[in-house]
Amino acid sequence: MPFPVVPVIGVAMKLIDKLIPDPKAKAEAKQKLVELQQRGELNEIELQLSAIIVEAKSKDAWTSRARPSFLYVVYLFILAAIPFGLLFAFKPDAAAAVTEGVALWLEAIPGEMWTLFGVGYLGYTGARTLEKRKIIDNKKPKPLVKGFFE
Repeated sequence: MPFPVVPVIGVAMKLIDKLIPDPKAKAEAKQKLVELQQRGELNEIELQLSAIIVEAKSKDAWTSRARPSFLYVVYLFILAAIPFGLLFAFKPDAAAAVTEGVALWLEAIPGEMWTLFGVGYLGYTGARTLEKRKIIDNKKPKPLVKGFFE
C-alpha cells in the first residue's frame, strides 16, 4: 500500500515549524519542500516509507522482525557500555581486560566471515528492496487524469 505524499508533507511541515525558529528561514524551508513535492522528488521518500510499511506488515516472521531484531542487538551493545563504563571507573584494570577480551574475540572471527556477513546482509536488503518495489508498483493507483501522479 503506497504511503500518501500528503502526510509526508504534513509531517515535514510540522518538523520545520518545530525545528526552525527564524520565520524567514522557516518560510524558505517550507517553500523548498513544496518545490520538491512539485518536482516529484518526494516520490522516492514515499517509496522508501511505503517499503518499510510493507516489510513491517509482512506475514513472514523473518521479514517483519529482521530490522527490529538487528536494532535490538545494537541497543544491547549500547546498553552494555553503561555497566562497563562504571566498571572502568572503579576497576580500570578489569575493564581493560574485558575490552581486550572482546577485541580479541572479534578479531578471532575470520575476515572472510565478516565479508560473507556484509555481502549476505547487503544482498538480502537489496533483494528485499527490489521485491518491495515490485509490490508497491503493482499497487499504485491508476491516475484519473493522465499525468496527475507523475
